[in-house]
Amino acid sequence: MKKKYAILFLLAIGAINLLGCFGNAQTHSKKQGSLALGNKRPNIIFYLADDQDVYDYGCYGNDKVTTPAVDRLAKEGMLFTNAFTGQAICAPSRSQLFTGKYPLKNGCFANHTATKPSIESVTEHMGRLGYEVILAGKSHVKPSKVYQWDRAWEPVPKKNVPRDYIPLDSIEHYLKNSNKPFCMFITSKYPHGKYFDVDDPKAENIKFYPFNEDKKIAPEYVKTKAGYYRSIEEDNTQLESVLKLVDTYLTDNTLFIYSADHGVSGKFTVKDIGLKVPFVARWPTVIKAGSVSDQLIHYTDVLPTFLEIAGGKATPDMDGKSFLRLLQGKDVEINEYVYGVRTNQNILNSEIFPSRMIRDKRYKYIRNFNALEVVERNLTGKPNVDYFIKRGAYAFRNEPYEELYDMRKDPFEQHNLANEPELRAIKETLSKKMFSWMSRQGDILSDIPGRIPIVAPGGNKGFKLDQDTPTRQIPDSIKNTLGKEDYTIIEHW
Repeated sequence: MKKKYAILFLLAIGAINLLGCFGNAQTHSKKQGSLALGNKRPNIIFYLADDQDVYDYGCYGNDKVTTPAVDRLAKEGMLFTNAFTGQAICAPSRSQLFTGKYPLKNGCFANHTATKPSIESVTEHMGRLGYEVILAGKSHVKPSKVYQWDRAWEPVPKKNVPRDYIPLDSIEHYLKNSNKPFCMFITSKYPHGKYFDVDDPKAENIKFYPFNEDKKIAPEYVKTKAGYYRSIEEDNTQLESVLKLVDTYLTDNTLFIYSADHGVSGKFTVKDIGLKVPFVARWPTVIKAGSVSDQLIHYTDVLPTFLEIAGGKATPDMDGKSFLRLLQGKDVEINEYVYGVRTNQNILNSEIFPSRMIRDKRYKYIRNFNALEVVERNLTGKPNVDYFIKRGAYAFRNEPYEELYDMRKDPFEQHNLANEPELRAIKETLSKKMFSWMSRQGDILSDIPGRIPIVAPGGNKGFKLDQDTPTRQIPDSIKNTLGKEDYTIIEHW
């Protein structure tokens, strides 16, 4: 009997120790930040649309556009009402998602340009944590040494539509056969133009806002907008196909995020119609269905969030912060301020008109460094250079040197309050904090009056301001007059 009781006692002790081991393992997992179910870490999918306004979704209040798949995600997950990118252009916007750094710091602050070659991106950071990192669709980032995808699938041609489709077959095959945790970016080419050709479009089928209300009676605008809406619908069809694959092959321990890289109505600006983005997250094991967050989050926060979910943490040089606590239902401040950059060079309508922006939940401050009212102090005394400085200022003659908006009362930035005496302290505080941020970013602009940099890539690459583009003509007397000494050269471009 004593032997029998001794065996039972040892078995009980063993069971207690075993339970303790499980408890310690769970505690360790929490300390590491991993939200794995058992030993399986969550898969992460980020679906990115191209050039779509935050105002053009059913879940964001537009009842005239067809977005049932995005609306469904909002019902099943969390809708963010204050999500931002730092630049309303394709390449700079995407570079933030993949690096956790604003465009000025990561180096890609003009369209079609490269990230600094010394930067580590999501491919390395998540790879070190045991994740496969995949790009399915449009890239628009470089160099390849920074973005070393484990797998990368190009968009695929499809008949009777204006843009290539996401690679659905490759995505399905991967989801069906994946055997390790992964982070997949599905990057659509929709609704970016070229848009569908819609017959007999009507203004009453389009939702208008203060920034485009005057265009209701413009037939070409209505036709373009109708084609844009139809392209949104086509992208929603793609998204529905992806969600069906996710629900078929993956578990509930999957974080799925939908966003669009920037707004098309505010492209190339620092207005909210360009920088504010749709952002919807679904994660059945973590996120409460139908929840909403008005906390300020930013594209630079995405990589730090993914790292924490995977059991790692952001590096000190990243600009972003993890918003995992928001996904877990904790209403905490992630960012007091978010920032924006405007660089009009290397686009078809290239002009010298750089801007910077700072915004909190209520107020927004913009500095337009080459506004017409200050252009004289930016002149260099070199006629060929000053031609382009003046040209940029006159191209945006209606944009003042300083702008200040109360975003609660004026979300479409129609009433500039920069000269209101009672808001002077707020303007000065925001301005000071913005320039402090610019300094930390290594910005090529400063608060010192004078020369406005004309940026260009190193070597003998394109990017010439003194040449014609399909939408911009330069007088023959000014063509090819800018020398290397007239530019601020960005070697890594």
